[in-house]
Amino acid sequence: MNNKYLIGVDGGSQSTKVVIFDLEGTIVSEGKKALKPMELPKPGVVEHPEDDLWDSLIEASQEAMNNFTGNKEDILGIGLCTIRFVRCLLTKDGTLASPALSWMDERVSKPYEHVNSEVAYVTTSSGYITHRLTGQTKDSAGNYQGMWPIDTDAWDWSESEEVFDYYNIPREMLFDLEYPGTILGDVTKEASEATGLPDGIPVVATANDKAVEALGAGMISEDDGLVSLGTYIAGMVHGSENPADPEHYFANFAAIPNEYLYECGGIRRGMWTVSWFKELLGEELTKKAEELGQSPEEYLNQEAAGVPAGSDGLMTVLDWLAPADEPFKRGMMIGFDGRHTRAHMYHSILEGIALTMKTHVDAMSAELNKPIRSLYVTGGGSNGDLLMQIFANVFGIPAKRTKVNGSASLGSAINTAVALGVYTTYEEAIKKMVQVKDTFRPEQNKHQFYTRMNHEVYQQITTHTDDLLKKSYQLFHES
Repeated sequence: MNNKYLIGVDGGSQSTKVVIFDLEGTIVSEGKKALKPMELPKPGVVEHPEDDLWDSLIEASQEAMNNFTGNKEDILGIGLCTIRFVRCLLTKDGTLASPALSWMDERVSKPYEHVNSEVAYVTTSSGYITHRLTGQTKDSAGNYQGMWPIDTDAWDWSESEEVFDYYNIPREMLFDLEYPGTILGDVTKEASEATGLPDGIPVVATANDKAVEALGAGMISEDDGLVSLGTYIAGMVHGSENPADPEHYFANFAAIPNEYLYECGGIRRGMWTVSWFKELLGEELTKKAEELGQSPEEYLNQEAAGVPAGSDGLMTVLDWLAPADEPFKRGMMIGFDGRHTRAHMYHSILEGIALTMKTHVDAMSAELNKPIRSLYVTGGGSNGDLLMQIFANVFGIPAKRTKVNGSASLGSAINTAVALGVYTTYEEAIKKMVQVKDTFRPEQNKHQFYTRMNHEVYQQITTHTDDLLKKSYQLFHES
């Protein structure tokens, strides 16, 4: 098995990444294509423009294959991971009948409405891309959470007619479901010509993007927690049961068959808010960073590193995208005075992310009666040492980042390795392919400060501002 390779696809909310790994989890080639801005034609409607999910995969795949110096014949298979909670409506030939609905679109949180007679199939983003790659009407059961008639105990479609009636999707409009780590089909000649991916190699089911990210981070022990820093920031722990009606978390499918991830509350438009702030600073930030040979992120992290814990009293509430059931919610920065600079604002956003996730993870851990002892942090935001140290200080436990910190692509490759028998178990695959790069230890004085700040001040902000925001929402909504 020397000089053999696996491809991991990570179709995220902001980009599509295609990464080629060796069997030890080392990146040997990669391609990336940013997604186009979402189309927002009216309130509540958020769509991926044109055929962006497929088109971005084509470009990212071509880049990865063009950069690959090995033999294409040595690529064993492809693991496919895409954004969860996306709804794709397909015609009989498997092309999009209308733009793919983003997870932020209000329609995906409601039962399906059959208003377009051309729609023959209702599926996820992974189901759609699987069909484009293989021609098969199969999908991973691990990517079906939300408004789908699925039995989450059986990892298959429900046998109840009442359930199907509620979700309003006839069985014949749904793809067949397979476990993560199962071959869905082979890359067709047509797909190979479009993407540059090897013709005929197997495409393997993974799960939803957060679960695959957890697998790629090596999070398999119930003592570990994970915070995924994406457009949606999520907190997770591993579990083996499917509990009924938990209060502070929900049970998500894991990327390992018949296992679950318990996921607490998160932050909508989480790392998007960081990007928004950088863009708000404009050309001045970019120019200064370029003069120092740095990226804007590196420059901001360097500036903010000197800001004390608590940002001299400036606090950020990260409601830049209101949840559907609380449309009045808004993002806030509170506590400004003359000392505050853009470095304080940036530092405060990072603290807001860590403090919010600490509150959510604590509520989940208390309900499970299982405290976490170490924290994995994944996603592009974990590249910054400042945010990693803030997480360690807020949580009071070691914060780890892995060598491949965009770990959904590696998780896809791990699913593929097990499916193809490269490794016999997920434990073996993780041991061989996942490496911890850095561990950040908590500074106890700062942890004690953040604990007081979170309980005595930060968690109390919205109890005082929600009534005012409800009134302002009515005022501006009416106008």
